[in-house]
Amino acid sequence: RSPKQITSSPTFKSDAQFSPKGNEVYYLENGRINIVDLGRGSVKPLSLNMSLKVNFPDEKMQIFNQGWRYMRDHFYDPNFHGANWDAVYKTYEPLARGSRNLDELRRLMNMMVGELNASHLGVSGSNDFRALPIGRLGLRFDRIEYETNGRLKIIEIIDLSPAAVSKEMRVGDYLLSVDKTKIDGKTNVNELLENKVGKRVELEIASSPNGAKRTVVLKPIATNAEKYLLYRQWVEANRAYIEKISGGKLGYVHLPDMSSNTLAQVYVDLDVQNQRKQGVVVDIRNNNGGFINPYVIDIFARQGYLTMQERGLWKYPARSALGQRALERPTILVTNQHSLSDAEDLTEGYQTLKIGKVVGEKTAGWIIFTWSPSLFDGTRFRLPRTEITDNRGQNMELNPRPVGVQITRPIGETFTGKDSQLDAAVRELLNQIGTP
Repeated sequence: RSPKQITSSPTFKSDAQFSPKGNEVYYLENGRINIVDLGRGSVKPLSLNMSLKVNFPDEKMQIFNQGWRYMRDHFYDPNFHGANWDAVYKTYEPLARGSRNLDELRRLMNMMVGELNASHLGVSGSNDFRALPIGRLGLRFDRIEYETNGRLKIIEIIDLSPAAVSKEMRVGDYLLSVDKTKIDGKTNVNELLENKVGKRVELEIASSPNGAKRTVVLKPIATNAEKYLLYRQWVEANRAYIEKISGGKLGYVHLPDMSSNTLAQVYVDLDVQNQRKQGVVVDIRNNNGGFINPYVIDIFARQGYLTMQERGLWKYPARSALGQRALERPTILVTNQHSLSDAEDLTEGYQTLKIGKVVGEKTAGWIIFTWSPSLFDGTRFRLPRTEITDNRGQNMELNPRPVGVQITRPIGETFTGKDSQLDAAVRELLNQIGTP
C-alpha cells in the first residue's frame, strides 16, 4: 500500500506508538501526547492529570550506567583508545553517586567519556531554566567608549539587520535609550531587549552624546538571525577581498558546515557569483562538519565534455544545462585547524582525487561517524560508532588531513585587513591557471 500522511501540523513530532488495536497512533508534539485516528484522520490531545515523584539517587545511577553501557557496547574502537573502560567505571561510579543534581551528573559523565580521548563526544540535556530570547538590533558598539564614559557609540551596523534596514542610523551615532529607559554605564541593554524579538522597540539616537535626539522604531531579530547576518557579511567581505587581490579573475565560496542547507547555498553561490570566473577559492575554515562531502566533491570533480549553444547566443556547458551540478572551473581548497569532521572527509576526497591543492593549516583530526541516542531521561549522549579510514587504510580519527601549502595566520592579522591564507590560495590558483 502507498504511504499516507496522517498529520499536517508544522511542528516536530516524535516517539510514535500504535494503540493496542492498531487503529490509532500516539505521538509527542510540543511536550504533549496527541492521538491521531487512522480511519478518520482526526487528531486530539490526550488529557493527563498525574504527578510523578522521582527517586533521584536511583535515577541518576540508571542514567550513569546506561551511558557507560552504551559506550561499552558501541564505541567504534573495541580497545577504547587504550583506556580501560571497566576501570573508568570504577573511578567515576562513586563520584556519580555523590552528584547532587542532574547538571553535576552530566559534567561527571562528560569527564568520563573524555577518558577516551576521542572526538564527537558529549553528554548534555535541557534543564528547567528557560531564558527569554534577547532581541538583536544589528549594532556593535565602541568598547572603550562604554568602559570609559558609559556611552554606547555605534561602530558597526550589520548588513541587512533591523538597524541597517531602517536607514536612520549611522556609524558614530550614540544609542541613548531603549523604550524610554536611559542608557548609562550601569544599564544592561540585553535586559531591556529581553523577549523583544519581532516586537516594536523605540530607540533614541543622537549624532553626539549631547546632540539633538531622534526616535527610531525597530523590530529586533533573534540572536541566531543576527549571527547569520554577521556570517554572510564576513563571506561577502572575503569575496570582495578575493575579487580585489585576483584582479577579478577568481571567485569565492565558503562552507560553514556540511549540512543540506549549506549545500543549497553552495549551489546558489556558485551559480550566481562564480560561473563567470576563471577559478574559485573554496574555503572550509571553521567548518564543523555534517554529511554532504560526496555531493560537494561531485561539483568540483566533474569535468565538462560537451558544450551547447543556440544560434546567435552564448556557449554554455552541457552538464549544467541538463541539470547536473558541475562547476567545471579550477579550484583550490583552504583549511585550518578548526575544519572538523565531514570537512576533513571533503579535504581527503579533494586530495585523493587530485582535484586541486590544499592551502592553510592541517585539519583537526576529528573524524568519526556519530550517533546521538537519548538516555531514558532525555539526556543527549554522543556516541562515536563508526570508524572512517582513508584509501591507505589509516584511521582518520586523531590523524589530521595535511595541506600542500602550509600557511598559519599571525595572531591579530584580521585587524590589519589581510588574510595570508587567502593570499596564498589566490597566488597558487592564479599560477595553476596561468594568469599570475
